Amino acid sequence: MEFQGHQPVEGHNKFYSVRQKYDLPTDASGDIVIKTFNESAAIGFLPPLRDAQYFVKKLHEQHQYKFIAITSLSLDPYAKELRERNLKKLFGDAFIEVVCLDTGADKDEILAEYGATYKGNYWIEDKPENLNAGIDAGLEGILIEHGHNMDYTGNANVVVNWQEIYDLITQ
Repeated sequence: MEFQGHQPVEGHNKFYSVRQKYDLPTDASGDIVIKTFNESAAIGFLPPLRDAQYFVKKLHEQHQYKFIAITSLSLDPYAKELRERNLKKLFGDAFIEVVCLDTGADKDEILAEYGATYKGNYWIEDKPENLNAGIDAGLEGILIEHGHNMDYTGNANVVVNWQEIYDLITQ
């Protein structure tokens, strides 16, 4: 976003919404900015979160865990390809599927579908609304802590990093 000329607002780490982080308009022009970023080459170069690279690979390689990413990225097939390549580069073959919803789309329907198929499996999320939708669908919720979700009071396990996720699910 900064490369496109948008500067984050003060205290941006407390916001989930890209609109709030960058003080974007709530009209269609704000949608265009977000969609442009989500369909840019930057999606192919996103860095891993904290210690995710080490522990996701460890879960996959040593414990045979497989991951499915569900993201409200874009319906653009090239954006999806960039996201898949980035995940493969960072995590090897740990991700067996990448589900891309439209930019900003709710995950409730897809989580209901995946919850029915993978009932009791872990759902790792940073957005409380999506976490709760996964839990409601029968998944075991894990919330990874960020500035925007510090006030979460739901039933999920809350973790700070991927080592805590690793310890939680391999114990």
